[in-house]
Amino acid sequence: MKDQIILAQQDTNAIIQELLEDGSDPHALYIIEHHVSSQDFDKLEKIAVEAYKLGYEATDPDEDVDDAGNVVIGFDIIAESPLNAELINAQIAEILTLTVQFGVNYDGWGTYFEDGSDDDFDEVELMETLH
Repeated sequence: MKDQIILAQQDTNAIIQELLEDGSDPHALYIIEHHVSSQDFDKLEKIAVEAYKLGYEATDPDEDVDDAGNVVIGFDIIAESPLNAELINAQIAEILTLTVQFGVNYDGWGTYFEDGSDDDFDEVELMETLH
């Protein structure tokens, strides 16, 4: 799991850098989508419940077919956060712990470009994003 965390943290830095280079607002709140998947719906349901207990939201599951023809179910564990590597990496560590516990896949995270049209977050909101 430690290797997964290191790789995910490297991805975090790259994603943040790319967003900022593209002009995304460094002061906006971002919807962070942590992608998880499995062939076992029951395991995904359990991780969704545990993620909710930790303060995350979950999207509805979607089915897809992988390259080998297997049906894979996935959903996103959602958090709202500033574009801060330390906070996002803490989320990754929490979610990776759950994925290992329930035997599902962590497929990375993503977010959307923010142009700064939303209100800036304040220090109270920042503290609420810490899990």
